[in-house]
Amino acid sequence: MAGARQAQQWLLTLLPAFPVLLLVLRLWQLSRQDMSTMLLLVQYVSPLGLLSALLIALVWAFPLVVLTFGVLGRLLRLSAPDRFDPERSLLASGTARTPGWVLTGAVALGALTWQLRFLPTLLMLGLWLLALRTRYLHPDQPTRILLVSVALPLAAAVLAYTALGPAIWVALQQDELATAALLAVPPAAAVLLTGPIPGWSAPVLTHGLAYAVAAVLPLVMGAVFLRVPVLPTAAVELAPAGAVAADADTDPGADPVPADLTGPEVVLGALITVTDTSTIVLDRAEGVRFLPNGRVRSQVLCPEAARVPYSVVTVHGWPVEETVLDWMMPRRPVADPDVRCDGRLPVAR
Repeated sequence: MAGARQAQQWLLTLLPAFPVLLLVLRLWQLSRQDMSTMLLLVQYVSPLGLLSALLIALVWAFPLVVLTFGVLGRLLRLSAPDRFDPERSLLASGTARTPGWVLTGAVALGALTWQLRFLPTLLMLGLWLLALRTRYLHPDQPTRILLVSVALPLAAAVLAYTALGPAIWVALQQDELATAALLAVPPAAAVLLTGPIPGWSAPVLTHGLAYAVAAVLPLVMGAVFLRVPVLPTAAVELAPAGAVAADADTDPGADPVPADLTGPEVVLGALITVTDTSTIVLDRAEGVRFLPNGRVRSQVLCPEAARVPYSVVTVHGWPVEETVLDWMMPRRPVADPDVRCDGRLPVAR
């Protein structure tokens, strides 16, 4: 009895620390492992901005965790009911306390936020959950069990292969084996795990897979979040150094102006903050730069560079690397990029 409760208490204690650890690691990476730069970022970077970036980048993880552990817990309960003890097993405890509306919400959220190539996997997990739940709640209704466990997965597989068949063929022709497997395997696998497995293997299999997912998922989440921008990228156009007299007494933090620098320049980097005297930019080449506000001629916010597609496969015109949200949200109008975002000076005024 104490085992599951103690494990749950430790989990609830450590779980809030994981996002904080990700945020600290992201700032540490952004500062290029320099403690002074990191402390500067901590001072000026908005916590709300960091949390927003974390939420947007990792929103896909919630459906994956809920559905994966939901399937494993219900498989354990159906296959080895004598080993399903919510007081001793954390997996059993989570399964017993997770209401059905949470699973339904996780499926809906996954349908919106997962890329198209992962939607067959979402379909497979949803069908497994429905079949295992039906077998547990209605063991005395064989017709209902047959419809949910056999007929529905077969019908879903036929519809899935009808829609995804051309894309699977294109993926094989382009040697995109991972994409082809993600589109082809889950619809067929949805028919396999709709009932119990041998009771002697269920505890080892379910708990082993749960531990594996719990060990690998944080690493994947960290790798994804460490690539997410958390500061706005801006191009700051500076006036010629000779046109502005920098006062070191009133602006001791400003960069010293070289005597031989006479022309204007464009500083491209992450905009940290703007103080009364300086515009602080995390330059991609030189690190943190304190630009005197007297030299700042203009600033422009540079849009994030478009991600280069990995796959050329589409499903009826829908790229497999895009989500439903990508299609639902309005497209940003295409405009000519500002030359300052390329580090070049604009045309002479």
